[in-house]
Amino acid sequence: MIEVEHLSKQFGPIVAVDDITFKVGKGEIVGLLGPNGAGKTTTMRMLTCFLPATAGSASVAGCDVFRNSIGVRKNVGYMPENNPLYTDMRVEEYLRYRAALKSIPVWDRRKRVAACMDRCAISDVQAQIVGTLSRGYRQRVCLADALLGSPPVLILDEPTSGLDPNQIRETRTLIRDLAREHTVMISSHILPEVEMTCERVLIINRGRIVADDTPGNLSSTLSGDFVEVEVKGPAKEVRAAFEKISGVSEIADMKEGEFNWLEIRVAKDKDVRDDIFRCVVEKKWALREMHRRRASLEEVFATITTGSEKDN
Repeated sequence: MIEVEHLSKQFGPIVAVDDITFKVGKGEIVGLLGPNGAGKTTTMRMLTCFLPATAGSASVAGCDVFRNSIGVRKNVGYMPENNPLYTDMRVEEYLRYRAALKSIPVWDRRKRVAACMDRCAISDVQAQIVGTLSRGYRQRVCLADALLGSPPVLILDEPTSGLDPNQIRETRTLIRDLAREHTVMISSHILPEVEMTCERVLIINRGRIVADDTPGNLSSTLSGDFVEVEVKGPAKEVRAAFEKISGVSEIADMKEGEFNWLEIRVAKDKDVRDDIFRCVVEKKWALREMHRRRASLEEVFATITTGSEKDN
């Protein structure tokens, strides 16, 4: 549904997007991640024809962004980050106006607006002035706007920004449900939400795609796993003994006390729990807890973006 080849965007001497290539298939939910200024929003604006590209090619739902921008706009529901709403209009009035701009037939307009308001849980504020809404409700009005024309592709820039935890959970469920009918690309700074919502993740840094895989594969292949241990023993001896175990990359974190808590980074495809247990038994220390966990997307993100910055 989305095909991008060697796409670039320059603003004078500044390269915002640098020769990126990727594809998004029908029904996929893809997260576009990156630090501030990495090129996420610029990429989304090019895909939605808000910005012209400097070089490369891109198509959305079979429509070329250069040669058929009107076709792209008809097939994309775009939710910008900055909530570009008419704040002096009522919610229903605004959405009916937007439905008219999108050429939704008059006979279907009221029904479509009502369905989108219901789906985005804003029916209870439909008569309220947009300017009086909280940021969370404004986000939902923007999402309803994006859904009005039943587009096959949804491009959502920070869709959960400003939402409370309950609203974030509801939005996450909604986005998953939308994938039954739409291809969805989202950007977000809330990495745990992306991990729980997206089937695939693109990480962009300094305008370049530096990772493209499922969250699970990124976690296992790029960062290895962690073993968290709580053990009673002399702190320096505990650290020294565990650092000698084969497969231990580093002691990522340690809190000293009567029981020392350690977070041990483990090399890829290694499991050191048996060795840690034998070490504890030999030293006659007390082991209170030990469990293995996969690196979070946040940790993967930090590893990839920090590493790519050093490479540059």
